[in-house]
Amino acid sequence: MKSIVVIATLTFFVIPIFILTSLFYQSEAETFEGVFDGKEDYGYNFIGVDEEGDEYTMTFQNIKPALLKSYDLQSDEFIGKSFVVDYTIEIETEIDEDGYEEDIESYTIIALKQKK
Repeated sequence: MKSIVVIATLTFFVIPIFILTSLFYQSEAETFEGVFDGKEDYGYNFIGVDEEGDEYTMTFQNIKPALLKSYDLQSDEFIGKSFVVDYTIEIETEIDEDGYEEDIESYTIIALKQKK
């Protein structure tokens, strides 16, 4: 009888918490326009231009594998080409060596379209 109570408690209280947490932390897609500058060990670099006309680098750590079939960003073929990039930002909280929480952002390309 105790096992049924435990299972019921988990079903009605713990599982919905996980579902709500995952919904809360889903990030919406954002869009960026820039020129592909190459791939490094730490990610895919694109050069953008801000409102004041200054260039800046946007680095995406991840890309959906299916996109690499259309755009092989691992090669030099697309360096210098302009793209519209849809991406999401995931935030993970890690504890550093001093016990402090640190938020780590990870940018993932979810859609990619080359501009003509």
